[in-house]
Amino acid sequence: MTPAKRKITILPGDGIGPEVIDAALAIINATGAAVEFEKCEAGARGFQKGIPTGIPRETIQSIERNRVVLKGPLETPIGYGSRSANVTLRTLFETYGNIRPVRELPGVQTAFTGRQLDIVIVRENIEDLYAGIEYMQTPGVAESLKLISREGCEKIVKLAFAFAIAEGRKAVHCATKSNILKLTEGLLQHTFEEIAPEYPSITSKHILIDNCAHQLAMRPEQFDVIVTTNMNGDILSDLTSGLTGGLGFAPSANIGNDVAIFEAVHGSAPDIAGKNKANPTALILSGAMMLRHIGEGNAANDVEQAVLVTLESGIRTSDMMGADKPASTTEFTHAVISNLGKVSKLSPPKKYTKVELPPAQLGVNVVPANSRRLTGIDIYIESDLEPKALASELEKLTTTSPVSLQMISNRGAMVFPASDRRVSLVDHYRCRFVLRDTAGKLGDAEILSLLGSVGNKYKWMHVEKLQEFDGEQAYSKSQV
Repeated sequence: MTPAKRKITILPGDGIGPEVIDAALAIINATGAAVEFEKCEAGARGFQKGIPTGIPRETIQSIERNRVVLKGPLETPIGYGSRSANVTLRTLFETYGNIRPVRELPGVQTAFTGRQLDIVIVRENIEDLYAGIEYMQTPGVAESLKLISREGCEKIVKLAFAFAIAEGRKAVHCATKSNILKLTEGLLQHTFEEIAPEYPSITSKHILIDNCAHQLAMRPEQFDVIVTTNMNGDILSDLTSGLTGGLGFAPSANIGNDVAIFEAVHGSAPDIAGKNKANPTALILSGAMMLRHIGEGNAANDVEQAVLVTLESGIRTSDMMGADKPASTTEFTHAVISNLGKVSKLSPPKKYTKVELPPAQLGVNVVPANSRRLTGIDIYIESDLEPKALASELEKLTTTSPVSLQMISNRGAMVFPASDRRVSLVDHYRCRFVLRDTAGKLGDAEILSLLGSVGNKYKWMHVEKLQEFDGEQAYSKSQV
């Protein structure tokens, strides 16, 4: 009995997208994998039809049915839409983990050729600054909220270790900026360090993100798997693809509990669209990652090996160094198809097992605290007063309040109480009020009263409660 074919949602995308998608689909079909394709629309055409996300309802329904997507690059044309279609897809289907492997490819010359690089970036894909929560707090000061959750950290750390085990890898580095962002980036570091002992076969190590970037430029072969936060991962994954030939060779997977989206990470390259010049390697290798995800491991190995053999034979598209007579997109595709079943001399097939994804979180994930205490409040105020004058006025407003003014900062630098250092001031102050008596109590009624008093004289735009959880300070200290 012929096995049922697995349906895959295909999003050809924009620019060179349809060309590289067609290349990947031709190769996948040639492997004999039990798949069939359902082509849908997303990107520029969707925006131009007035769909704010660029993603038609029919496309969303297809993804909900099939749960696996292979997509080309999507544009957000100037003048259309309010958000990237790519970001919308990741958020809508909560593909929380972005996996970006890079490896040395035969015949693709770089400054690191011969050093056998084989690195995977596992990037948290939903949270962090890329949640896109931004405000203009004054006409000249913008704010972006960096949100990191324990749940998001647990899922991405477990995915990194699961991926390392599935590929027989030896080490996972966690890269953060926790020396500066002690609460947000620190949450990923602490979660990593708590979970790592559950994977004793894998060497684990924390590294600061700036040192990680430095080491990648100096001695990248020391890395195996790197797990990191969203924006850091975006930057590092492009950096690592540059070590091995560029975005034209960089596949990726966006993994969620319900949906997985596989895509090349390069752009739509409209300048060469329709000219049969695009390099389809990244999309072909993304297709191989997709095949492995759905259990077609033999087909995935065949595709990867055929790409390697094709590159070993000297066939080059126009973006590759040494392409004196560059192959067209279709010529490169036909060459890969003709090499299916062959094995690379330089990089034989790897052994893979199924990636065991962390279980889906049901309900609302709550990190419990045995005790909590409100000790103060930060109020962000718009004012053109000098710090001393502003402090004098605020102190008058709190004479009967359980809190008193502790400090004022401007762009992160403490400007009251005064120091000898002079900083350039803007009309955006963080004013910290704390309990006068450490045994005192502060509640919402007192906070609202203070906000009313402040609001009668100044524009305020943002408030943060200063809390302690289980006796530990749960906010950053003021910067001296």
